[in-house]
Amino acid sequence: MRKLIIAVLIFFCGCSSVPKGILPVTGFEISRYLGTWYEIARLDHSFERGLINISAEYSQMDDGGVKVVNRGFDPIKNEWKEVEGRAYFVSDPSTGSLKVSFFRPFYGGYHIIALDKEKYEYALVCGPDRSYLWILSKKPFLDKKIKDDLILKAKKLGFDVSSLIQVKQESK
Repeated sequence: MRKLIIAVLIFFCGCSSVPKGILPVTGFEISRYLGTWYEIARLDHSFERGLINISAEYSQMDDGGVKVVNRGFDPIKNEWKEVEGRAYFVSDPSTGSLKVSFFRPFYGGYHIIALDKEKYEYALVCGPDRSYLWILSKKPFLDKKIKDDLILKAKKLGFDVSSLIQVKQESK
């Protein structure tokens, strides 16, 4: 658990700006984004390495921020790993660009760069640079065509999609 905390801390010591050439979604509605999101694919980082059944739960806080609870199962240790943080909009709440902290006062970028604006069922999210990328879904599985389209978009934006890890989601 200590390694997880240190790795997350290192990530979130970074900046909260959007990587050059990438624009977060506009017309964003946080109330529709709240709830549980499942990680479908990601670029590898030590704070999630080896975990399966990874999810993030987003809920509104009284101060206007968003409570973030990231969770994943370590099948080798047979235990759940969980970390709680908070997120705040970088500027306009109708733009999908937030700064997230798991260890205040350190914040890192969380930028929604593609979103199913009709149903809010899938999203493509990046961090403060192109080494952080997640494909998220409101369901534990995502239609192959949608996933392929998100991967193509990420590739066009300069992400190394050849390194994407497909996250195993199992029944709990």
